[in-house]
Order: sequence, then C-alpha cells, then structure tokens
Amino acid sequence: MIGHFVRLARGDRLGPDVPWTHLLLHHPCTGYWICRRKFRSFGVGSTMRPFAYAVCTRHIDIGRNIIIRPGCMLFAGEEEGGDITIEDDVIMGSGVHIYCDNHRFDDPILPISEQGFVPPRPVRVARGAWIGARAILLPGVTVGENAVVGAGSVVTRDVAPRTLAAGVPAKFIRTIGEASGP
Repeated sequence: MIGHFVRLARGDRLGPDVPWTHLLLHHPCTGYWICRRKFRSFGVGSTMRPFAYAVCTRHIDIGRNIIIRPGCMLFAGEEEGGDITIEDDVIMGSGVHIYCDNHRFDDPILPISEQGFVPPRPVRVARGAWIGARAILLPGVTVGENAVVGAGSVVTRDVAPRTLAAGVPAKFIRTIGEASGP
C-alpha cells in the first residue's frame, strides 16, 4: 500500500484532475505528506486544500504558514526560469491564479495553438503579502513584502512592498499605513 502512495508522489502536478493525489489533500496528514514530496519545497504549517491545482510542482516553492485555497491555480513553467516562489506568511484568497508561461501570438496567420510558448518568467510573492480572492498574477511579477493585491485584480507589473494595488490591470492605490480617504 505504501509503495502505491510513493508512486503517486512522483508526478509533477496536484489537483482534481489527478484523482488519487487529490484524495490525499482531503486529510491534513496525507495532504502535507503529498505536498512535501511534490513541491520543490513546502513549508511547515502550509496546506493545499482540495480543489486547488498546481502544475510543474518541481518548480514551486511554498513557504511556511501558507494556505492554498480551493480554486487556486499555480502554473509554473516546464522550462528553467518558470519558478513560483511564495514566501512565508502569505495570505491567498480562493481562486488566485499564478502563471509563469504564456502563449506566443506573434504570427497573425498561424493559429495561436501552433505558435508555442514564450520563455517562462518567474513569479515571486514576498513574505507577509496578501493576494485577494480571484486575483491573477502574470509571468514575471513580484509582489513585495507586506503588499496587498485587491480581489479580482490582474497583476501585470511588480507591486512594491507595503503598497496596495488593485484593478485590471492592477495599479498602485496607496502606501499601506497612509490614510485611505476623508
């Protein structure tokens, strides 16, 4: 029986589309066990909840005290450079998507599905940041330490430490600690 679980741990993805590993996420002990084996690193106190996805787990580092909530999708790149790093004590709402890859679409004649991918770029979420529900982080962005990304935002550029960014595309709203209005 244990040998069966060890074979399951060798793949490079987690989520509902991989039923046997997904079942392991329903219990804290087996969920932590499978995450420690699949991710490049998976910190103490962290949890991946059922109905979250992670693709190319060998390129994903999860810090301490992180909850990857249902509906979250972590898509690291298959090639070198497509790393996702989520540092310690980051808060992520449900349905957060993080992408390191993107399709090529340079040729107006060739179908996009046949153009391949641009080289992946890393995404980093620094310690203590808060990523609101259903936010999307695109390739190459860094969310700074103790920064906040508003729910539903699409982050196309870096978010400075201790700032609030929100919108589509996400823009600087204010520095955290400043008065928010009259």
